[in-house]
Amino acid sequence: MPSYEYKAIDRAGRPARGGVEAVNEVDLELRLRRMGLDLITYKQVDRQGSSFGGGGTITRQDLINFCFDMEQMYRSGIPLLDGLRDLRDSSDNQRFRDVLTVMTEDMEGGRVLSQCTAAHPQVFDNVFVSLLRAGEQSGRLAEVFENLATSLKWQDELVSQTKRLLIYPALVLVVVLAVVVFLLIYLVPQVTSLLRTMGIALPMQTKALIFVSNFVIDYWPLVFGVPVALAAVLVVVIRRSPKAAYLWDYAKLHLPLTGAILQKIILARFANFFALMYQSGITVLDALKTSEDIVDNRVIADGLMRAGQQINAGESLTETFQNLGVFPPLVIRMLRVGEATGAIDVALRNVNYFYSRDVRESVDKALKLLEPTLTLVLGLILAFIMWSVLGPVYDILGKLKL
Repeated sequence: MPSYEYKAIDRAGRPARGGVEAVNEVDLELRLRRMGLDLITYKQVDRQGSSFGGGGTITRQDLINFCFDMEQMYRSGIPLLDGLRDLRDSSDNQRFRDVLTVMTEDMEGGRVLSQCTAAHPQVFDNVFVSLLRAGEQSGRLAEVFENLATSLKWQDELVSQTKRLLIYPALVLVVVLAVVVFLLIYLVPQVTSLLRTMGIALPMQTKALIFVSNFVIDYWPLVFGVPVALAAVLVVVIRRSPKAAYLWDYAKLHLPLTGAILQKIILARFANFFALMYQSGITVLDALKTSEDIVDNRVIADGLMRAGQQINAGESLTETFQNLGVFPPLVIRMLRVGEATGAIDVALRNVNYFYSRDVRESVDKALKLLEPTLTLVLGLILAFIMWSVLGPVYDILGKLKL
């Protein structure tokens, strides 16, 4: 359906602008009239382009507020269509207001909420839509909205923790590289010319430093260009080759420090959404199928696909997860108890809590370990450079004193 950007006025004569989908110009005018707006001018835009949905991106906080407001209105007995209208009129995000406008029009046309959200995959992912559909079928839509809001808040905290883990090392790495490059390009050549005029024998570490400095100065396009080119080639190969993408995801899970944390983050996300889908009435096989896209890692997604095949062949959930080889024994025991007592949903909530806590503790430990480690590495690099540069200078001063 074509998308339009419009300028209009409301019944009080105040200007309004935004974007909406319509079949044609006549349909656009009718839709705006039902919204209490009189069309002034319009233009058709590409929905995927930069014109439609201007006014900022739709953040996770917007979705959290959407879920919370919809839950409260649904529990209060307010019809979903009226709730969408209220949210559309009160939203501060222009792009989200455009999406809500289209959803409102779709619901007025006879669609249910899950169908309206499915029409906007760039905003509402497959899990969101599946949970809404399950909530509509089971009559537990309020619980689904509550669980979605909780889950989105948890994701927000997880992203914040991950950023905390990555920002400090990235900043330190940039500082280290900048300082080293400055010393190699500016300081070392000046000291080298001084030492050569003195005609003294240079120690091995100074010769090595001079060699590195000359190499960086003479071949700086290679020094700075080769890593960028290799990174670009790696990105292209990973995107085009499924085997390379699989090996890359495998390597990320087995990195010395971040690999274990990344694996816990992925499994925490999986346990959270799997529990959410199971509680909402989605079958185990459908939940596993949806989870393949959630984990965003081909190695674990491949394991979940095999798990679905094993469950379809008659194996239990506990045996299947145990055969994957990615869940620790404590999680397997939780699931086994859940299956034995018929309370798998409780076991899944415990798994979610276990991983969420483990991720927080792992990130905190990694931060505490990274800070002194990176500081030590920076100090050693600078100490080596200063030792290589100042060592011969001190030797010269000592001879002058004699």
